[in-house]
Amino acid sequence: MTSLLNSFVPVADFKSYEDFKKNLVINVPDNFNFSYDVVDVYAAQQPQKQALVWCDDNGNEAVFNFRDLQYYSNKVANVFTKYGIGKGDNVMLILKSRYEFWFCLLALHRIGAVAVPATHMLTKKDIVYRVERADIKAVVCTRDDYVLGEIDAAHKECSSILEQKMVLSTERKGWIDFNTEMEAASENFNRPTGEKATTNNDISILYFSSGTTGLPKMVQHDFAYPLAHIITAKYWQNVKDGGLHYTVADSGWAKCIWGKIYGQWIAGSAVFVYDYDRFSADKMLENTAKYNVTTFCAPPTIYRFLIREDLSKYDFSKLEYCVVAGEPLNPEVYEQFLELTGLKLMEGFGQTETIVSVATYPWMEPKPGSMGRPSPLYDIELLNAQGNACEVGEEGEICIDTRSSKPPGIFTGYRLEPERTADVWHDGYYHTGDMAWKDEDGYFWFVGRADDIIKTSGYRVGPFEVESALIEHPAVLECAITGVPDPIRGQVIKATIVLTKKYTASEELKKELQEHVKKVTAPYKYPRVVEFVSELPKTISGKIRRVEIRDKDKGQ
Repeated sequence: MTSLLNSFVPVADFKSYEDFKKNLVINVPDNFNFSYDVVDVYAAQQPQKQALVWCDDNGNEAVFNFRDLQYYSNKVANVFTKYGIGKGDNVMLILKSRYEFWFCLLALHRIGAVAVPATHMLTKKDIVYRVERADIKAVVCTRDDYVLGEIDAAHKECSSILEQKMVLSTERKGWIDFNTEMEAASENFNRPTGEKATTNNDISILYFSSGTTGLPKMVQHDFAYPLAHIITAKYWQNVKDGGLHYTVADSGWAKCIWGKIYGQWIAGSAVFVYDYDRFSADKMLENTAKYNVTTFCAPPTIYRFLIREDLSKYDFSKLEYCVVAGEPLNPEVYEQFLELTGLKLMEGFGQTETIVSVATYPWMEPKPGSMGRPSPLYDIELLNAQGNACEVGEEGEICIDTRSSKPPGIFTGYRLEPERTADVWHDGYYHTGDMAWKDEDGYFWFVGRADDIIKTSGYRVGPFEVESALIEHPAVLECAITGVPDPIRGQVIKATIVLTKKYTASEELKKELQEHVKKVTAPYKYPRVVEFVSELPKTISGKIRRVEIRDKDKGQ
């Protein structure tokens, strides 16, 4: 059973990175709609082809082929239209890792409505903000007493906007029982025509960014966006037709879209979903082996937990390829995982606003700590503060050149915020806000967010290098590097550190860690200020909020 890859990529196999960069072409059909032009094509041509393998911690499991997905998403499209959801309406999906997320996403694509995935960790304040900013017309939610309560509380403040509330398999006052409605709905849903049909420029999905430096932005993607994820899945994650890919991310985050639907299905790989409430490295490894996962993607934090387990207990004979993204990879984690598994971690870089835009592709030898080389869709340059291209070894901002055209996969802008969009997208370049330098082989090396760069005694120090050095020390579980205002040096480097269980905070340990950084990096990069804490401030997606540490230090 073949994939649909060649329907969109005429030549899919390449001999080298240079061949790939020069010759990859993705054909974007007019009025492309993933539900009709991928899912329904599979359903017609290969209805039994496996698409989604799901399990949870309670012994439940389910497997869906493409005919199943067509069947259920048609039903859900009928449910949504019954309750007034039409083209262009925004629907929030708070579904964790429930398989109903995929039904809902495909159904919204069918209608031409906009999916707004969200995490179950939102508070009342977060929900009100999202409903009002994104004009959310309906919400579909898991059976979670906490989040249901927060939505009910928020609804009292924004009931004029939020018209419908649907919940999975639960009777609750003021809520529609989603599953009951789905079962009763018709399995037939015709592709809309005329004004109700979707175009490539229509908005299909909206994400609230993680908000590491301020209030979340509303990142919009169009209906052509799924095709760009062919690069993410086929050429970075290296998924195989007939394989099973596992990306660790629940449905509230863009990483789920990167790894659990679009590019994987186009390339013919099924996706694996492990629905858990509490993370357990042991259970994750157990299920990865049990279900014969062939390709795997997770952030470095997950790999740090996995390498502490006895990996010899698990049969990973089917696991062929592993990639890493979400935050920079510390070389120490790379080396340990390679020693334990024989698998090289292939790093990638991207944002909610893009697909994978820099990566270590299969033809490339990874350099531990490097994110790799630019994606073929994107002309990427490192620009210095004067807007000029950087020399080899010179730090600059990662920028995507859109002067000649806007490649598929880049967001269309921040919803209702033209000024904020113009701040990052001007003079023909999309400015990512991330700093890096390039070596003589063209590999990019992450330095940090532009806002996070520390200027101390005339030197510029990126937090990642110092954090990587500290992570190598057995006492350090997590850390964040920030700058503290200093009247003499401008800023001094501060390390905020969470210790591993075997260590306790002391002046002696502080000095030991400072000396460790001096030896591993350079004397001027050591943290003059060290604070031991029980936890780091993070966004609800788990990213460290260095801005919160900086603001706290300024206040003191």
